[in-house]
Amino acid sequence: MTVDPARSAVRPDEEQTLRPGAIGFLDALVIGLASTSPAYTLAAIIGALVALGGVHAPGLLLASFVPMVLIAGAFAALNRVDPDCGTTFSWVTRAMGPWAGWIGGWAITMTGVLIIGSLANVGVVFTLRTVGLDSLAENKPLVLVLTVGLILLMTWICVLGTELSARLQNVLILAQTAALLVFAGVALGRGLSGDSPLGGLDPGWDWLNPFGAGAGALSGGLLLGVFAYWGWESAVNLTEETRDSTKTPGRAAIVSTLVLLVTYVGVTTAVLAFAGTDYLSENAGEEEAIFALLSTEVMGGWDWVVLLSVATAAIASTQTTILPASRTALSMARRHALPRRFGHISPRFRTPDVSTWWVGIIASVWFVLVSLVSENALFDSITALSLLIAFYYALTGVACAVYHRRRLTHSVSAFFLIGVGPLIGSALLIWLLGLAIRDLSDPGNSYTGQAWLGVGPPLVIGVGIFLTGLVVMFVWRAKDARYWQERPGIAGDRILVDEELR
Repeated sequence: MTVDPARSAVRPDEEQTLRPGAIGFLDALVIGLASTSPAYTLAAIIGALVALGGVHAPGLLLASFVPMVLIAGAFAALNRVDPDCGTTFSWVTRAMGPWAGWIGGWAITMTGVLIIGSLANVGVVFTLRTVGLDSLAENKPLVLVLTVGLILLMTWICVLGTELSARLQNVLILAQTAALLVFAGVALGRGLSGDSPLGGLDPGWDWLNPFGAGAGALSGGLLLGVFAYWGWESAVNLTEETRDSTKTPGRAAIVSTLVLLVTYVGVTTAVLAFAGTDYLSENAGEEEAIFALLSTEVMGGWDWVVLLSVATAAIASTQTTILPASRTALSMARRHALPRRFGHISPRFRTPDVSTWWVGIIASVWFVLVSLVSENALFDSITALSLLIAFYYALTGVACAVYHRRRLTHSVSAFFLIGVGPLIGSALLIWLLGLAIRDLSDPGNSYTGQAWLGVGPPLVIGVGIFLTGLVVMFVWRAKDARYWQERPGIAGDRILVDEELR
């Protein structure tokens, strides 16, 4: 077996490693689920999804699951041969070279920067509403301060240790799931019994047909679905800290997408049965606040249960979104793709303390600056996420097929699971990326409704982040070219995977 120079540069000594075996399968699964923030995500997209697809909204979520599970399979296959916390960065570098690998790592890191502040903001607002402090939730300066405080608190917890982070996530996911199940159960029961003040509908199997609302609704729904399922790969970013690191993180990622599918389709069906399509479509512009409206209608005096679900979901996701961004920066620094300082690991806590604090601080600054521009500008920055997410997911799927190209003919399962499947997932995401660019170029599709450089603000933000990454990449390449000396490889140069794929 040949020696891989890229891997020899990754771990020069034991002191520079993360804590191995810190978490197990269940912890990894919980972190993957928490990163997607199911309650917050549903609250944010359900109105728009119903406005697009009507009663076929559950079907749109079912269709969105297809590219996600195919890409999750690619993550699992690549993690088996390269269990690196940098995930896409490391894998794409191996398969396609340093230029593509670097920009993939940049995309992952910047998705965290864009969304962390918004998640923390929702966590603060819904926590205040849960305890009956609605007037304080409307106090924007106070909420801004509390949001930054929450980001820094979650950053500190991430630095203190992965075990502590996992234990906190176990508590938060239980609270979130229990509250969401109670809400969905009551909504479905009242809808089926005809006890809904909003009319409600009788569920039918045709609701699961994603093509029932037309091609336009399908493409728009798939775009929303990319955001809905995004985040499950956080479990894989903790691969170096997970027991049985070549198998457990990938399994956790795949199982998390399955759990999300059941949760999303089930809750959406329950909400439709209770509220019908008109109410949800009319309140689509309320974003996550639509659950605050529905909570009173469904739960009456127990509306705090729903508010608690969204609050815990957002807080949990604030923390877990910091993890992949910081681990990616760590991996890049170890390969000399970023300044070495970002690769520092706390001797006491065995976590990437420097990169973690940088992610938290930059996310805080970004949130404050964009919030001071306007709330709509903040929403537009979140919309830009779809561009970055589709890009690095698609890049990972292509990298899987390229890296394993000599093994695709070893078995039927290998051909489909690490070849055709990831490529189909990538093709779907590239198509969605094109649709997103087309739609976001229209200023009318933005929250501000204004044109920046003649196009919509989300497109300017997304492309601007990508171009900024290119500038940073070329500047660092001129300063330290060691990472760019790496060359693409193929499967089998470090760990044989035949037995895993048969």
